Amino acid sequence: MIALPPGTRGLVFDCDGTLIDSMPLHKRLWAECLARHGVILPEGFVDTHAGKPTRVIIDIINRDLVPLAAGAVAIESAAFQHEKESLYLERIAEALPIEPVVATAREQLGRLPMAVVSGGCRMSVGGSLRALGIESWFSVVLTSDDAIAPKPAPDLFLQAAEQLGIEPTACHAFEDADAGIAAALAAGMTVTDVRLLYE
Repeated sequence: MIALPPGTRGLVFDCDGTLIDSMPLHKRLWAECLARHGVILPEGFVDTHAGKPTRVIIDIINRDLVPLAAGAVAIESAAFQHEKESLYLERIAEALPIEPVVATAREQLGRLPMAVVSGGCRMSVGGSLRALGIESWFSVVLTSDDAIAPKPAPDLFLQAAEQLGIEPTACHAFEDADAGIAAALAAGMTVTDVRLLYE
C-alpha cells in the first residue's frame, strides 16, 4: 500500500496505467488499428500522448501522420474509438491490476471517498473497473465522454473533488502520465506518480 499525505480526505485515481496495467495492450491496439488505416505508429507516440482523449490523439494523427502515409485518408475519431475499445474489451484479460495502487484503494474503501478521472472513454474505463471487480468502489467516475476540459487542464480533477464534496487541496491523486500529474497539481492536489513504484 502507498502512504497518503497527512490530511488526505479524498482519493482520485487515473485508470489506465494507474489502477490497471493496460497501457501495453492499448499500445498494441493503437498500432493494430492504425495499421488497418494505413498509418504506421512511431515509437513512443502513445507514451507522448498518454492521458489525452482519443479524439485529441486522432486529430494529431490526422494532422501529422496521415499526410505521410501513402493512400491514407483522415480517420473519423468516434468510429476509430469504437473499433479500438471494442477490441480492448475483448482482450481485457491481458491487463492485470497494478497491485500497490489497487491495494491502497482497497484499504481506503469505506474510509475515504474515491473517484476515477480518466482520459479514456467511459466504455473502456468501465470495462477496466469491472474486469478488476472494483467498479463499485468509486462514487465518481469521470471520462473523456464528459463535457470537461481534458488533462493537462485541472478541470476533471476539480470536478471530481466537487462531486466528492471535498476541497481539492485535501485530495490525493494517483497518476502515471505527465499530463495527468500536471492536471492534478494544477487543481491543488498532492500526487503519487505511479511510475516511480517501478523504478
